[in-house]
Amino acid sequence: MQIVSEKPNIFDASRLKFGIVVARFNKNITEKILASALATLQEYKVKDKNIKVVSVPGSVEIPFTLQKLARTKKYDCLVALGAVIKGETDHYIYVCKMAQEGVLRVILDYRIPVGFGILTVENLEQAKTRLDIGAAASVAALELANLKI
Repeated sequence: MQIVSEKPNIFDASRLKFGIVVARFNKNITEKILASALATLQEYKVKDKNIKVVSVPGSVEIPFTLQKLARTKKYDCLVALGAVIKGETDHYIYVCKMAQEGVLRVILDYRIPVGFGILTVENLEQAKTRLDIGAAASVAALELANLKI
């Protein structure tokens, strides 16, 4: 029996093309999430010219934009970055659901790895402690793009 490592070693991903969709809503958080994603890609030697970052108004718009990127067939993997912070209404529930289900559809319909880096948190303090979600989402996408099975 072969056991696959839980945490991959950093590998040379310089050949991979990478698309990132980042929401502008809660920009003070999403800019930091994006920074963590880009720093991680640098660790994996992804070339700047192989990274496309697309900014969208909010997390609901992320799946549509991922779909547009996936349709081009130019990318080995994609990452969705956003921050949905619960407010006083049910709007939070619908935004989270639309974003999650939309990203899942892109993954399955286009058979492309998408790192899910959309925070869904109760408050700003929780968001501030999870800014490294961009790094985790990038690693997940890179690992799946490099998966050999």
